[in-house]
Amino acid sequence: MSWALIPLSEEQRAIQQTARDFADAELAPFTERWDRDGVFDRGIGEKLGALGFLGMLIPEAYDGLGLDTCTYLVALEEIAAVDASTAVLMSVHNSLPTQMLLRFGSEAQKQAYLKPMARGEWLGAFALSEPDAGSDAASLRTQAVRDGDHFVLTGVKAWVSHGGHADVILAMARTDTPDDRKGARGISAFIVTPDMPGFSVGKKEDKMGLRGSETVQLVFDELRVPVANLLGEAGMGFVYAMQSLDNGRLGIAAQSIGIARAALEHSVRYAAERQQFGKAIKEFQAIQFKLADMATRVAASRTLLHATAAAKDRGLPITQYGSMSKLMSSETAMWVTTQAIQIYGGYGYVKEYPVERLFRDAKVTEIYEGTSEIQRIIIARELYATS
Repeated sequence: MSWALIPLSEEQRAIQQTARDFADAELAPFTERWDRDGVFDRGIGEKLGALGFLGMLIPEAYDGLGLDTCTYLVALEEIAAVDASTAVLMSVHNSLPTQMLLRFGSEAQKQAYLKPMARGEWLGAFALSEPDAGSDAASLRTQAVRDGDHFVLTGVKAWVSHGGHADVILAMARTDTPDDRKGARGISAFIVTPDMPGFSVGKKEDKMGLRGSETVQLVFDELRVPVANLLGEAGMGFVYAMQSLDNGRLGIAAQSIGIARAALEHSVRYAAERQQFGKAIKEFQAIQFKLADMATRVAASRTLLHATAAAKDRGLPITQYGSMSKLMSSETAMWVTTQAIQIYGGYGYVKEYPVERLFRDAKVTEIYEGTSEIQRIIIARELYATS
């Protein structure tokens, strides 16, 4: 089932089919086990890289595919519809660390880090949040102090997707001083690699959903980062991170749509097979109305996302519509998976059936890379900014 109102090009359909075939062959047989055991298979990242799926938005000059945003999101939806945990890896890598390097990195940094990331040889991660700095990310405390030709970073980063397996981490830390805090303008971005002295992986979170995607704390204990690894200008790291999150939210929207679509497809099939009162439950109007509303919300979310992606590729500002898309798609995923559980009844509540996992996976899309409440704040702020 597609319901894509904006037509795809021949190239986009080919990439969509490649992603679908990959997901069916390489993800579907293992998704249940990864979820049950809470493990991440690093080999999946290597296979995604071999297909070019970890460099989709990176220009060919840096060994990427140089594709448009909509094509990337079409592929990402296909991955998410089968395994949302793998979609996290693909989304974070493509949307955050690589895009920050592409937009704000020096040529030397792009050659050293962006190229192997585009090829999928190195995995990227993004470290902004901290245990006491979530929605209020600008209140982060990790401190960077200049020491000759290095910065020394001390602090703990939280909620880092694949931080324990990443080869390159874009980490935000304060370069202002405790006596002269500059708020968001006192934060800089650094390129961190796990071989740097003072780096260690901390607590691994035991999560409700997305259990095949590792989420960890990173501990910087006087982590020594070369000055050459400062990204862009000092004091601009928070700005860079916020601009990159505009891209990241599109990835979360595509992931959400993939989850919702999968729940809808399972529900359509189940409603045709499940018999009650002498007929398939799809014959009951109560079930028909649920399916109709589920399909409508999935189609509307996808259409908004693709329109926003097209605007981004035309160079238009997308902060407002990116937040709208993330908000609508994530709440659609939660609502649709809830309806799927209801259609399945008691069977939807047990792990034997896939909608149980989809329900758990959906919830965090309303939380990470900006909660639904934060998205509403952004949307309202942009309404006044453009009025």
